[in-house]
Amino acid sequence: MDLEDVIGYTLRIGVIISIVLIAAGVALLVVKPPAPHILQQLSNPRSLINTSSISPTQVLSGSAALNGLDMILLGLIVLIVTPVLRVVMGLIQFAKERNYIYVAITTIVLFNLLFAIFIIPILLK
Repeated sequence: MDLEDVIGYTLRIGVIISIVLIAAGVALLVVKPPAPHILQQLSNPRSLINTSSISPTQVLSGSAALNGLDMILLGLIVLIVTPVLRVVMGLIQFAKERNYIYVAITTIVLFNLLFAIFIIPILLK
């Protein structure tokens, strides 16, 4: 199996895991909601739920405790990480091929992704 197949499987598996986690989170919210009308709050644009204040460690511990909202957030994290992982795998592929122009371009793309995920939210606070 070559690296292109691995990249394809990684994208498929990442999206499938994300869908399963989000669906499980929604099901958990229906079965055991943490607060009344939580589904209405999630769908409301003026929701009182502030997901920017929830840390990734809290999402992991809440998912382990089968908290529906944390499961949905974990699914979204997996969905965000999947294309980042694809860029990293592309970087590895181009490095193995010794295609240094694409290594440089992919490194810039990876830097831009990580900058947008980690630095810009800090600057916007």
